[in-house]
Amino acid sequence: MRKLLVTIITTILLSGCQTAEDGLTTNSTPVAVTGPAASAIAGDMASRLAEQIGPAGTATLKMEKNSSDFATALEAALKGWGYTVITDGKVGKGVKPVELAYSIDDVDGQVLAQLSTPSISLGRAYTTTAAGATPASPLSIIQRN
Repeated sequence: MRKLLVTIITTILLSGCQTAEDGLTTNSTPVAVTGPAASAIAGDMASRLAEQIGPAGTATLKMEKNSSDFATALEAALKGWGYTVITDGKVGKGVKPVELAYSIDDVDGQVLAQLSTPSISLGRAYTTTAAGATPASPLSIIQRN
């Protein structure tokens, strides 16, 4: 079952994100998760992204404005790690933000969270409850050149 889940995550990561002229986009439809589950997932994924892209202050992240619980929690988690997060599209002069695409999908009763930049994609499945979420798979990391 675990190998199947890892295969599904990898397949979704590879097929769910495409490069577009103006950045990354996703083909998935977000799944609503509760506030505590969204916060738990966003906190875990933000910490894993920070491990991969370096310390705060080295990157300004640009993400799509969205009022979902997950988008709000992810923005807060990234800011908590010290990153500057742009959601209004207004970029200062001389600032080249890193495009960050994200998605939450339902896969076999679990929630698959994905974060992607032009150089890396992260994915992990979670089991959610009303009180939060716990990782149900190892972290999947795909690096691009």
